[in-house]
Amino acid sequence: MHDIEEFRLETRNWLEANCPAAMRLPITQEEIVWGGSQVHFKNEDQRIWFEKMRDKGWFAPSWPKEYGGGGLAPKQARIVEEEMLKLSCRQPQFNLGVWMLGPVLLEIGTEAQKQEHLPPMMQGKIRWCQGFSEPNAGSDLASLKTHARIEANGDFVVNGSKIWTSYGDAADWMYALVRTDNSVRKQEGISFLLINMKSPGVTVKPIELISGKSSFCEVFFDEVRVPAQQLVGPLNGGWTVAKKLLQHERAAMSKFSEGAAPSHDALLVAKAYLYDEDGHLIEPVWRDKLASLLMDSHAFSLTHQRVKEEGLARMDVSGPASIMKLVQTEQEVAKYELLMQLMGQRGMSWEGDEFTKDEHDICRLWLLSKTYVISGGSSEIQLNIIAKRVLGLPG
Repeated sequence: MHDIEEFRLETRNWLEANCPAAMRLPITQEEIVWGGSQVHFKNEDQRIWFEKMRDKGWFAPSWPKEYGGGGLAPKQARIVEEEMLKLSCRQPQFNLGVWMLGPVLLEIGTEAQKQEHLPPMMQGKIRWCQGFSEPNAGSDLASLKTHARIEANGDFVVNGSKIWTSYGDAADWMYALVRTDNSVRKQEGISFLLINMKSPGVTVKPIELISGKSSFCEVFFDEVRVPAQQLVGPLNGGWTVAKKLLQHERAAMSKFSEGAAPSHDALLVAKAYLYDEDGHLIEPVWRDKLASLLMDSHAFSLTHQRVKEEGLARMDVSGPASIMKLVQTEQEVAKYELLMQLMGQRGMSWEGDEFTKDEHDICRLWLLSKTYVISGGSSEIQLNIIAKRVLGLPG
């Protein structure tokens, strides 16, 4: 116990000394530092924090040192997470490779795959994207059609397409599910491949959303050659590999919300429309709707704090995590619906090219909120997951 508390103190002191004050403020989408071959820093503090954590091995504190990690015991790695939260330290890099693919490679990857892919993640040199969904295989992912034929030397040649690939246009590599056997049950004929996005035959096209801003892309594969050593897990065993990876998805998604700048304060925005110039309440029904929304939001924040503490305590939070994704996205939709109704015609303003924290931004965010209940698993799919996996209801 004494050693653990001593390590906690050392960790806190190191973070205090090395995390710039600007890296302890709420982060906006535009300020996220994505690890990759084209990493960009908006200011010197971002670069300092990135390099300090990289050199410490704390992009992934619990990973073995031989792969660039911190080599810490699980209890020590947990302390690093806890102390970063206490000091409101930002994530030094955002990287799906570190948060989702990396743990899978550590568990089932070959030594050659670990040596090739893990150190670059720990240097922040490679950016990964996820190639799962397809135009006719979103909710029913096992129906995917992207196909890989196997050459005589064991290499794969991939043809097909993926859709809703987040930041596919900026990624260096993709981890993807492809069909390698059509003669068996659909879940049993899928393999898990690592694909270099610079390979000949890979074409990426951004998808524009109704909000005017999007991170989503379509990715097309035309005779794309993938070396045999980029197969993760057994041939036709990709469905099992994908399930392992998705166990880390909720934890990865939480990294995007931790320390994020809050969205519009519904109360602050609504006040301007709830009262007339003399301070009289215009429509009590709007007050009641706003009060209900604020109470739901407060209840969610308390639940989020509880689940976060349970997660740090290594408790199973997979059930609550599924519920929270559903609730949070539906609450965001409800908030912007209410604000748009209150603002009326003024809410339809479409000024400025960038997202800003003024009323002109609300129309864009109202439209963008519609995507929240689709991306990362639609609300309907989340309800099915909750019914089956959390509540144990029959299919």
